[in-house]
Amino acid sequence: MAGVDTTAARRMTDALFIERAWRSRSSSRFWVLLVLAAVIAGAGVVGDSTATVIGAMIVAPLMTPILGSALALVLADREHLVRSALLVLGGAMAVVAIGMLLGWVVSPPDAFASNSQVSSRISPRLIDLLAALATGTVGAFALVRTDISDTLPGVAIAISLVPPLAVTGLLITAHRYHDAGQSALLFATNVAAIVATGTVVFLAYGVRAAAQEAGMTVGELRGATLGAVAVVVLLIAVPLTAGTVTVARDRALAANAQPVAERWAAERSWQIASVEARNGIVVIGVLGLPPQPAPAALRTALDLNGMADADLELHLVGGRTHWCPADTATCTTHEAGRG
Repeated sequence: MAGVDTTAARRMTDALFIERAWRSRSSSRFWVLLVLAAVIAGAGVVGDSTATVIGAMIVAPLMTPILGSALALVLADREHLVRSALLVLGGAMAVVAIGMLLGWVVSPPDAFASNSQVSSRISPRLIDLLAALATGTVGAFALVRTDISDTLPGVAIAISLVPPLAVTGLLITAHRYHDAGQSALLFATNVAAIVATGTVVFLAYGVRAAAQEAGMTVGELRGATLGAVAVVVLLIAVPLTAGTVTVARDRALAANAQPVAERWAAERSWQIASVEARNGIVVIGVLGLPPQPAPAALRTALDLNGMADADLELHLVGGRTHWCPADTATCTTHEAGRG
């Protein structure tokens, strides 16, 4: 494997290390693009528009300081490592804040319960870590190899950085704190994967030697640093493993609840709009003409079909949301978007 030369090393540091001065070209470009990407992502999520969210992914500049952190790790450059890490953290907080502002303005009655852009980002799994590792590898590879730099737009689309943060902000305003934490975990997964794979690729291509030859400051790279990166990835994998198990359990629960809900609705000439499970809670959307069917009857039907340990959240379209806890035949009325 051919390593990078001094020219490539300087090009990489110029591209990834953002200047400290707010009015510098790299810093102003980062913050302007980040704010715009956050607004686009938030609008795309609120409008449930995949195309708009993809546009935000392409515009978002967060990949730069994340890969800059990996490069700074490889060069053992503490100053740039701290600066890049702070940019990632500050940028993430800015996107979440913009998402919260949009959430306060929009505030949908169902608290994004039926939004596909939200639901796709609140159940991170091990497969997401695997995809992030592969995508981060491609991104770092494209930086060290100018002949494949055309792949970077595809990398920007494949790695989800700004949209999960926008979802986090929106869900915080909807008081869905657990789901907000899950979307933030997806972002953290992608960041850890990019840093880990970027570090490996930069080391494999001899970036340290090229930087030293170019007269750049290169510190002592310790094994503990690389070990810390590996530990972070492993720690991220723990909740993702739990998430994978939870998703599998929820899919089975939703599959079992579907026919029960359909029979209950058909008896009352209503229609089932959606059936899903979230963290062991059966969430059913139903619509039809008055009078509304009795939620307690559905609760009883689920109990008789082996789902007595699952809570029930029933959304009557155009009406209220009913909360029917497990192990009870009593249902109470709540505002939409519980959890």
